[in-house]
Amino acid sequence: MGTSDPQSSAATATRRSYDSSLRRDQAAETRARVLDTAIRMFAERGWSVGVREIAAEAGVSFETVYAKFGSKTRLFLAAFDVAVVGDDRPVPLVERPGFAAMSAGNRRERAAAGAALAAEVYGRTAGLYRALREGASFDPELAARLADAYRRQRSDVRTAGESIAGRTLTDDEAGGLWAVISTEVYDLLVNNAGWSQTRYQNWLADATLRLLGPN
Repeated sequence: MGTSDPQSSAATATRRSYDSSLRRDQAAETRARVLDTAIRMFAERGWSVGVREIAAEAGVSFETVYAKFGSKTRLFLAAFDVAVVGDDRPVPLVERPGFAAMSAGNRRERAAAGAALAAEVYGRTAGLYRALREGASFDPELAARLADAYRRQRSDVRTAGESIAGRTLTDDEAGGLWAVISTEVYDLLVNNAGWSQTRYQNWLADATLRLLGPN
């Protein structure tokens, strides 16, 4: 009987490992490209954009998108989650550096950090929130996600407000701050009234300080 060649076996194992790593990298790159395309197209065109259109724009097949995400709703929700935090790492917004910045410096600096974070997040998600509200009118899964998104947003804004104020907020203060720091207000001022990001940030920082009152 013949014996196997150890060097040949090692080379085969190395090749398999390389091929496996290459496939994983290619799959991750394809997923990222589809999600980036979905974020842009849903934001620009709303819920009505089709999966075939997204696939064509991303340069992949319709079947590839469905194999990775399963449905248009699942694709949208994956894109929405990535847009909220800016990447696909499983790290909540409240655990990211932009949120931590609201605990450093004086009150005005903390309010400015909060306004900058809001402008950054809503710059990525305002169009997606419009699409989500549109889809939620007839898709129960999207309706549940919209309600959950608002709950998380309200909780995050309260946490941010307490970091800025350096104290516990009353329910009225927290609710009022959530109304001011909302996707809808950003959309009205930036995407409808034509405010720049800088103008919005300055206004929001001042509005936050007025709402929270003196130290």
